[in-house]
Amino acid sequence: MKQVYEESDLLPAKPRRRGIYLLPNLFTTAALFAGFYAIVQAMNGRFERSAVAIFIAMVFDGLDGRVARLTHTQSAFGAEYDSLSDMVSFGVAPALVVYEWALKGLGKLGWVAAFIYCASAALRLARFNTQMDVVDKRYFQGLPSPAAAALIAGLVWLMLDFEVQGRDISMIAWVVTVFAGLTMISNIPFYSFKDLNFRKSVPFIALFFFLIVFVLLTSAPAKVLFAIFLLYSFSGYILWFWRRRKGKDSGKENEG
Repeated sequence: MKQVYEESDLLPAKPRRRGIYLLPNLFTTAALFAGFYAIVQAMNGRFERSAVAIFIAMVFDGLDGRVARLTHTQSAFGAEYDSLSDMVSFGVAPALVVYEWALKGLGKLGWVAAFIYCASAALRLARFNTQMDVVDKRYFQGLPSPAAAALIAGLVWLMLDFEVQGRDISMIAWVVTVFAGLTMISNIPFYSFKDLNFRKSVPFIALFFFLIVFVLLTSAPAKVLFAIFLLYSFSGYILWFWRRRKGKDSGKENEG
């Protein structure tokens, strides 16, 4: 049988243009700038601005992926760029901010803690990128780097709100920094909130709860943000202990 070809079948296929999607990468660039701004302000001794800038970076970092999905502009370039931006905003920036604010006076002990945090952020991001398609989307493996950065920035902002100098709580800052770093590279599960569907209807009490949180956040942002991320940083350990306890109880029941 004679085959009939269309004219388009006989012409060589045109190569697809490889471009960079502007909109989501603008949000990533904004997050990167906020992280860079936090470093600059820390070098100038303006630590409250540094802490606020890290939280602003979190907002932009949360928006870039959602914008990419909504506009169908996901790309490999965007994923790599986002990871590099996260390393600056949530790895390097918090480490340098807390070092300049509280750890500098501890000498070698101080910069070791800052490096542990920075290196842990790099390892956390590398592990996340390589295991993105094989892990349970409902949970993060280890504390997410934005949450770890928020814990550090929240501590700085809270103490400045109470007019407490970093050198006065240098050992507390050291413990929090090392804790945040090691928790990032742990296997502790942290709820990702990715399975929440905001399009579904919710009970009235849920709306009232979010209203209360919003009011508290606007009235005392430093206190509320630090409390939220401190609780979140311990939530993984509570979840891990609960799973472990549940597994032991199930094993006892099977034996019986």
